[in-house]
This record gives sequence, structure tokens and C-alpha cells, in this order.
Amino acid sequence: KVCAHLGVLEHGKRIHTHIVKNGFESDVSVVNTLVGMYAKCRGVHYARELFDQMSKRDAISWNAMIA
Repeated sequence: KVCAHLGVLEHGKRIHTHIVKNGFESDVSVVNTLVGMYAKCRGVHYARELFDQMSKRDAISWNAMIA
């Protein structure tokens, strides 16, 4: 809730772009963190899209998406 008011979602999108440009999009830990950030900052549709694109998912991936 606070995330949306502070523009954190937009900042998170910029970080996501930086991660992709630098080749970290295949790192499960990094992607899990992004999924959690999107889910917490009212970007559930972004979280789901990213989750669906993951080639590897672990328990943390599922927890980030469910929570």
C-alpha cells in the first residue's frame, strides 16, 4: 500500500530493466525478489507475467507469488 504511494513500483520497473540489460534475468534469486516486489507493490499482473516466464521455480518463487 505504501509502495504505490511512494512510486516504488515505477522504481522497481527501472530496476527490473537494469537487471535484464545486465543479464541477471536467469538468476532465480533475483527474479524471486522481483516477483515479491511486484506482488507487494500492487503489480500482481507484472509478478504473474514474470513468474510465468521463469524457466526454473523453487519454493521461494511459489511463496513470492502466493503471498
